[in-house]
This record gives sequence, C-alpha cells and structure tokens, in this order.
Amino acid sequence: MTQTDGYLLDNRQTEAGQRFDAFATLFDPTTFRHFERFGIGSGWRCWEVGAGGTSVVSWLAKKVGPTGRVVATDIDTSWAASAARPPVEIRVHDVGAEEPPGEGFDLVHARLVLVHVPDRERALRSMVKALRPGGRLLVEDADPALQPLLCPDEHGPEQQLANRLRHGFRKLLAERGADLSYGRKLPRLLREAGLREVEADAYFPVTSTACADLESATVRQIRDQLVTAGIATNEDIDRHLANVASGSMDLATAPMISAWGRK
Repeated sequence: MTQTDGYLLDNRQTEAGQRFDAFATLFDPTTFRHFERFGIGSGWRCWEVGAGGTSVVSWLAKKVGPTGRVVATDIDTSWAASAARPPVEIRVHDVGAEEPPGEGFDLVHARLVLVHVPDRERALRSMVKALRPGGRLLVEDADPALQPLLCPDEHGPEQQLANRLRHGFRKLLAERGADLSYGRKLPRLLREAGLREVEADAYFPVTSTACADLESATVRQIRDQLVTAGIATNEDIDRHLANVASGSMDLATAPMISAWGRK
C-alpha cells in the first residue's frame, strides 16, 4: 500500500491484525485457488505486493520451496516480519511511488491493495514491469460500489444502523482517494497494460463469522473518524458493535474481484 497522511486503515493499529486474520479466512481459499491454477511450484519467483499479514506469504513460501523466492513488500512490514526467513524476503516498499524490487518474477500478486493507492496506474505498471515474459499477474480488489450494503437484507433497525455506518465508512474511504468501483475495472486495465489471456471472477461472502470479525475490527479501528465526521455517535457505534457481537445479523462484504493475465 502507499503511505499517505490520510490513510484510513493504519496497519500500526491493533485492529489491523484482526482484519488481516479475517481477510485470510474469507479470501485465502479464492487466492490460493488461482495460484494453483497457474501451476505454481518449486523454484518460482514471486512478489507479494502490500503483504500485510503472513498467510499468503507463508503459503507461497511452501509452494516455491528452498529454490524459489518470495519478495513481500508493504509500507509497514511489522505484521509480516515473522515470515522473514528463506525463501521469504521482507522489504519496506511503496508500490505506487518506487521502482519494483526486481524483475523476472513468475508471479506478482496484490490483494485489497491497489484500491487504496493514490497512483494506481503507476503501481500496476510497476507490477507488470516486474514480470518475466510469460509471468502471471493476479490483482484482487474489492468493488464496494457493486454491493454497498453491510446488510443486503435490511429488514430492521439493527440492519439500517449497520448500513448507515457502512455508508459512512465508504464516504471516508472515498475522501481519502479510494476508488470504490476499482474492482470491475481490473480486466480492462490488465488488457490495457499489455497482458494477454485476461480473465476475472468475483467472490461475495454474504454471511460468516469472519464477516462479523472483520466488521467489528474495522469499526473499532475507524471509530474516532466516524464520530469526528459526524457520521455516528459513540452510542451508535456501541449499539452496532453489540448487534454484531450478538450474531443476529447477516453481514456481507463487498465483492472481491480477482483478475489475472499473462505477460
């Protein structure tokens, strides 16, 4: 991810680790399915962009083995530091402002990263540049504008409050430069970047324990911003967190669109 003073979801906060865990539970099966489809194996050279947590990096390391290489980068590498052992290299890196950390990669991957990067175009060019001829790029990003509700079945006051807070969260993201319709653009952007054999699919969790865990961590992380912006009161947020903890609501996430292509 790219460091900005206005970045809403700071990786240095405790809740960031809880968000990473929820993302792993929700989205790792989809990500790993795509990796397997590419035929990843021993000796592959991989760049994990905006690594955040360790689940993807650790999975890649097992697949590529001691003869492979996994370069994991982020603007804040504190959460990924525990994975820093061969074949994994951890580097502080800004994908939207710096040159790639090498070239000749067999696989470059970013998940839920580029939507937050101010210079998304440069970041994508950098990722394509880093690939070897025939290498694979997999970019996975949310598209909150496709499905903006936390509770698609808004049948009561608890769900209405949840959706009001989700709308406020999206407003805060947009004010900080996030592109809330970025996911749907990925196939076109990959083709325009010169990739071939471009395909895409989407995963849309409708309800799960991980969705609730993600919502709780996110709201606690941005609580002060929601209150300061006049989107919600502390009483609203306490009531919503209690509703989430009760397990009585079906909580969804925005669809995650996965797009891939070959250089």
